[in-house]
Amino acid sequence: MEQAVAEVASLAGAVKRYGDLTALDGLDLMLQRGELLALLGPNGAGKSTAISLLLGLVRADAGRVQLFGKDPQDIDARRRIGVMLQSAVLPPTLSVAELLRLTMSYYPAPRTLAETAELAGIGDLLARRYAGLSGGQQRRVQFALALCGRPELLFLDEPTVGMDIEARQKLWAAIRQLVAEGCAIVLTTHYLEEAEALAQRVVVLAKGRVLSDGSVQALRARVARARIRCLSDLDAHAIAQWSHVTSATREGARLAIQTDAAEHVVRRLLDADPALSELEVLRAGLAEAFTELTRETSTEQEAA
Repeated sequence: MEQAVAEVASLAGAVKRYGDLTALDGLDLMLQRGELLALLGPNGAGKSTAISLLLGLVRADAGRVQLFGKDPQDIDARRRIGVMLQSAVLPPTLSVAELLRLTMSYYPAPRTLAETAELAGIGDLLARRYAGLSGGQQRRVQFALALCGRPELLFLDEPTVGMDIEARQKLWAAIRQLVAEGCAIVLTTHYLEEAEALAQRVVVLAKGRVLSDGSVQALRARVARARIRCLSDLDAHAIAQWSHVTSATREGARLAIQTDAAEHVVRRLLDADPALSELEVLRAGLAEAFTELTRETSTEQEAA
């Protein structure tokens, strides 16, 4: 019973076809309150279609789609969401404050203008015309528009494209605050370090199906590959010939080694060079795990 209360959006056996193309092939996906889900996948995996179904922009050909237990096109359900799409066309002559007030008027209990501006970090932009902003500034304003209605579910599609490092870090902090307040967030991004930094759960799609569903740590654990770095005079070319070593290169005084059996290689390194120092062993990151998972799936499908 508790799970039903916590569920804010779901796809159950969702199928969507565009002519001969099957964009979603019986997709099951559920999102809970206060959860940040990163929806990842190569181009054409079905990410945009899944989000379009949840937003009520398109209808499923089969299966069930629910938003707060209702049809996604239900106005009461739609008033509980916020959306930041990859591109947006907004009235260029309006000021940022005017855009925010207009958007806030669509919601029953929006945040105040001051609260929205502070959370999105756009207090210095309120008086400026939207058309006069840089691309990164416009993305920050679009983020503010998405959260001003006090959504319980927020869709963020490539939210930090065009932002500098400082603006990106501030947006990450705002996202974490929203999650802490109980807002559920669906994040799609090509910046896998962004998903790794923010997501509590990662769903990887390919060909309209779920390849993996779990924590960042669980996805990384599916890839045995690790990176070893150390200070050593050992010959990199010779190490590259060792068993379980994928590659070995030299970065100045350091050796950089890719391996699928880190403990085995570390023992051999220490035996070969007792003077070895500053040893680091790093598991595969999310980007490496994602690449390996989608590559394996593509290879299996080609073989079939």
